[in-house]
Amino acid sequence: MQTAATKGTVDPTRYFEDVTTEDEAPQHGPVCLYLETTNRCNLLCTTCPRTYEELEPPADMSWDLFTSIVDQIPHLQRAVLHGVGEPMLVKNLPRMVRYLKDRGTYVLFNTNGTVLNEKNGRALIAAGLDELRVSFDAANAESYRAVRGKNYFHRILKNVRAFRELQEREGHDRPQVSAWLTGLRETIEELPDFVRVAAETGVKEVHLQRLVFFKENAIGMARPDQALYEQLSSEEAIHIERATALADELGITFSASGGASEPGISLKRSDNGSPWSLCRRPWTLMYFTANGRALPCCIAPFSQRGYQNYTLGDATQQTLREIWTGPAYRDFRKALKSNVPPEACANCGLRWSL
Repeated sequence: MQTAATKGTVDPTRYFEDVTTEDEAPQHGPVCLYLETTNRCNLLCTTCPRTYEELEPPADMSWDLFTSIVDQIPHLQRAVLHGVGEPMLVKNLPRMVRYLKDRGTYVLFNTNGTVLNEKNGRALIAAGLDELRVSFDAANAESYRAVRGKNYFHRILKNVRAFRELQEREGHDRPQVSAWLTGLRETIEELPDFVRVAAETGVKEVHLQRLVFFKENAIGMARPDQALYEQLSSEEAIHIERATALADELGITFSASGGASEPGISLKRSDNGSPWSLCRRPWTLMYFTANGRALPCCIAPFSQRGYQNYTLGDATQQTLREIWTGPAYRDFRKALKSNVPPEACANCGLRWSL
């Protein structure tokens, strides 16, 4: 029998697959929440819009706003505690994880790993965090600084290695730690080295993540010419093949599809003229910024500058039910099922993979 302490230890992919996308105002609630625990960050990534402009006033999500949102979905299956900021800067983060775990929710977040020390690492273990995804984003210090804006590469490797050693020494199998690299033409040749670096830090799972970019008025390295999807040359494909072979040799799980970021709701290639038709996000999840603004999904902040054109509600002024079944969400879902998607979806990549 599952208890609140054990329930939610397996990522509930099936709940995403079972959700119908027929209704523009679904009676079922979301099965997943993205909660931007903070929009503050200590890096200046060249692939992130917050580096170049203030999207919203700087804030950490307040405890009251966090609990107000979570309490409205008593049977929440999955919670992702990140947005455009660095979650581990938030003092209440372990408390938030524990609050969700006590409700049987599967909990994860992405981190840059810069402030992962023994104290907060132990706090996350004690809170029951299921996954810790670390954005290494490079195989060496020079590339890291070019992509992430600061010289923290060796600090991150040290932090992750120490955390994994702590887990191994004390027998903690949670959180599951994985290393992530954004797929850029600039760094794709480093992929085999990236797999080796991850292995040397004790990480057993590596993902090559698809770049989300601005098509118009591109910023930094978030440009169409850096994207690999449908532009991968035979020479570049060799790097993926080499990384795959090395991962197999080292006993590491390696994925170059990007699908792990959204299990069960990843966009897949479609030949029916409507590549958005398989996107389940507007029927399965809600994304809230640190200030309570409801956005369509985790990709939206990276797909179009400014939030005003695709805000779907405000959790500080409305109930989640009012937002979820309201006119903005209904119109968004209707447009997504057409051949002309909402503008916020235009640079999603159409297929969430390489």
